[in-house]
Amino acid sequence: MPKHFVYAIGAALVDTEISVSDHDLEQLGIEKGMMTLVDEARQAEITHYLADRLSSANHACGGSAGNSVIAASQFGAPAYMSCLVANDTDGDIYLADLEASGVAHGFDDERRAGTTGKCLVLITPDAERSMNTFLGLSETLSITEVNESAIAASSWVYLEGYLVTSSTGHAAALKTKEIAEANNTKVAVSFSDPGMVTFFRDNMNAMLKGGVNFVFCNEIEALEWAQTEDLDDAAVKLASICESYVITRGANGALLYDGEQRHTIASQKVDAVNTNGA
Repeated sequence: MPKHFVYAIGAALVDTEISVSDHDLEQLGIEKGMMTLVDEARQAEITHYLADRLSSANHACGGSAGNSVIAASQFGAPAYMSCLVANDTDGDIYLADLEASGVAHGFDDERRAGTTGKCLVLITPDAERSMNTFLGLSETLSITEVNESAIAASSWVYLEGYLVTSSTGHAAALKTKEIAEANNTKVAVSFSDPGMVTFFRDNMNAMLKGGVNFVFCNEIEALEWAQTEDLDDAAVKLASICESYVITRGANGALLYDGEQRHTIASQKVDAVNTNGA
């Protein structure tokens, strides 16, 4: 029996969730509902503008891969995370959150100098999240961080779509997929954000080349990837590159394909707080 249910590799980001208005987003020139990569100076500019709201901000271990393995672990599935964190306070926060959630990682007392990645998650009253991410040390994530033995000891690997933005991160994703396939470990890919499909289509398709076992995406990402305005068309195209998929549709629930037939999953009507994964 595999030691881990899921192995994930991705950017280690400490999320700072801040409540804002649509006017704030306009003043800051931030595209609503999207993830935008920013440098440290731009992130500092946003932080300065929102300085009076930082005291009530929530800080948590984040990032697509991190969120996924923590959720898996909370459901009782043993998980392992490969990432890069620096020898700084945010690095301490990130690893402490992983450990508190029972997620294994490869770090000991030796960590690199530098800055752990940070994501400013701006939450508007409609619960939508707009993310501004400074990758920090995660920008250098590479095949060096790929843990072959942990992959071989896992039932699944999870590849976050955000890895397509970096040449070294993309190489790490492809290496992880190669090792997984050689060890009969199943591969799941998340599109993660519409921008990953729009602006990094070739890299995303390289991750999907030869097919994968599972794809996670939302409706906007599915339509953008399939280059269609028809969800049924997108679903057919997705089924051609994966065994199963789930397309989330917000208040409209989700569309699940189990390899044989599609299932429409209704959503539960709730008052949304925010749509950030962490």
